[in-house]
Amino acid sequence: MEKRAAADDNRKAVEALAALAQESRLAIFRLLVVQGPEGLAAGEIAERLGLPGATLSFHLKALVHAQLVGARQAGRFIYYSADYGAMNGLIDYLTRNCCQGATCDIACAPAAQRKRRAS
Repeated sequence: MEKRAAADDNRKAVEALAALAQESRLAIFRLLVVQGPEGLAAGEIAERLGLPGATLSFHLKALVHAQLVGARQAGRFIYYSADYGAMNGLIDYLTRNCCQGATCDIACAPAAQRKRRAS
């Protein structure tokens, strides 16, 4: 059972990282992270990033498939937003064994945690 969970975690991480390993998709994801839970309409994303509609649709589909982005219909618009749980899960996966489970030095803590610790 534990091997199966680890394999599932590995598969999800690879899918998420593969989805982000493209310049336009990374830009879309970062824009949506900054935007917050409300997200943005597809047309607004296209306008802000200067992407044609068909290209944007292709990239959004990849991000949704990787479960990094969610979509919701509001009237005639589709709004996309970052899935913060998936984002944090990926960060957790990547840092799970940092410093072999011991308390990490501030240099290897994620940037947001470094800022909070420094305050």
